[in-house]
Amino acid sequence: MQHLLVTIIAALWMATGALAQDLRVPDPQVWMQLSQQEQATERERLRQALKNASPQERAAFRARLREALQGLPEDQRQRLIGQTRERWQALSAQERAQAVQRRRAEIESLSPQERKQLLAERRELLQRLSPAQRDALREKLPPR
Repeated sequence: MQHLLVTIIAALWMATGALAQDLRVPDPQVWMQLSQQEQATERERLRQALKNASPQERAAFRARLREALQGLPEDQRQRLIGQTRERWQALSAQERAQAVQRRRAEIESLSPQERKQLLAERRELLQRLSPAQRDALREKLPPR
């Protein structure tokens, strides 16, 4: 019985370690060097790891990702934004709709507390933008 308990604890410990490793934030500079296929593979791996992570682990991942992106020099951050925009615009209407639906499902699967925290993070991000940047984003939103 004691051996079984030790085995279960060891398995849980190893699984937790594996999950933590799966939730490592990719280096943005390395990310920009990956092909689109490699980025897609890595995005899917992260999506699955985040799906299985605890709310605290997901929040910590978002915080580390934000720090990594903010630590980039402005020209690299703008290049990454440009690459992301180009990739989005290259998608077909069906692929865009699927991506939107997948993101909506991810948000709906979050706990109410996580959704509230995510909303607060988005509002904080918007507050840091200049009025011109906020206006530009507002123009891109679909009418309500």
